[in-house]
Amino acid sequence: MIRFLSLSVCCLVLACSSTPPVEEVEPDHGAGTVIRHSPELDAIVPVDYTIEKLDDGFEFIEGPVWVKDPGYLLFSDVRGDTIYKWAPGAKSEPFLRPVYSGPPLENPGAIGPNGLTIDGEGNLVILEYGNRRVTRMPLAGGDREILADKFEGKRFNHPNDLVLHSSGTLYFTDPPLGRAGEDKPPEQELDFAGVYRLDPDGELTLSSTELKRPNGIALSLDEKTLYVANTDRERLIWMAWDVQPDGSITNGRVFFDATDMEGSGVPDGMKLDSEGNLYCTGPGGVLIFSPEGQHLGTIQPAEQPSNVAWGDADGKTLYMTARTGLYRIRLNIQGLLPVGVR
Repeated sequence: MIRFLSLSVCCLVLACSSTPPVEEVEPDHGAGTVIRHSPELDAIVPVDYTIEKLDDGFEFIEGPVWVKDPGYLLFSDVRGDTIYKWAPGAKSEPFLRPVYSGPPLENPGAIGPNGLTIDGEGNLVILEYGNRRVTRMPLAGGDREILADKFEGKRFNHPNDLVLHSSGTLYFTDPPLGRAGEDKPPEQELDFAGVYRLDPDGELTLSSTELKRPNGIALSLDEKTLYVANTDRERLIWMAWDVQPDGSITNGRVFFDATDMEGSGVPDGMKLDSEGNLYCTGPGGVLIFSPEGQHLGTIQPAEQPSNVAWGDADGKTLYMTARTGLYRIRLNIQGLLPVGVR
């Protein structure tokens, strides 16, 4: 009996003096975090990911595109009226400034460039938000050539984002001027917002007027599906259309509806990876969708992102323009670069 009591006391002492459980500390992932909604995201975002802030001090940046040789990023400051160039190991520097060439404005706001891409001949294609036109210029510098600035004799609203088909056909969005409190400002000549197709021979076709505020735009891996973001706060969606052999689009349907999602931001810029997953800036950050429309997770840099672009030699770095700052994250998967960069 004495031995039994001694053993009990001994066990009690050991139990009371055991080491308390160690609290798990969330690792430092840099300038942001990643929210995982599906195990499938693990094949895309590494566990030890880091979100880096590369530069800041801009007014509102957009439209990033990677230039493969020699390897640098171009992006637009829509409010700062500048296209910037960022190269590894250096601060961003102006690549083209100014871009706006219209009359002086009392409250200029977003008058600079927006969407950018590289065409099959190595030219920079620019959606000039303030000048309300589509232009291109040699990357080495030179004059800008106007590709389109009117539809049926009326000036575009604000050309916003673009994607180039391997055929040379350019698809782009043209949301309304949309100043606060005005359904249609006096300088807006069109009665609608449009998704357009510009063929290599210069023929311009209005593809859709279904969305009130068409914005980001992308093509699927096989180029048979066109995706378009809608920034209308009453209908925060991404649409999908079938691309026909002649370049027309049919069978419009909702790819993903984010109207009731929490988080700041609206559907904006987007890109795809080599497996067909979509990376769409929207409520809460960069939403990653499977080709079937499943929300796999969200990349959340320190600022709300506006657009994304793949870059670096292996194409596995996702660059994010986010209001006043430029960010990036290294991923496990290769991105789908623009036609002119592949």
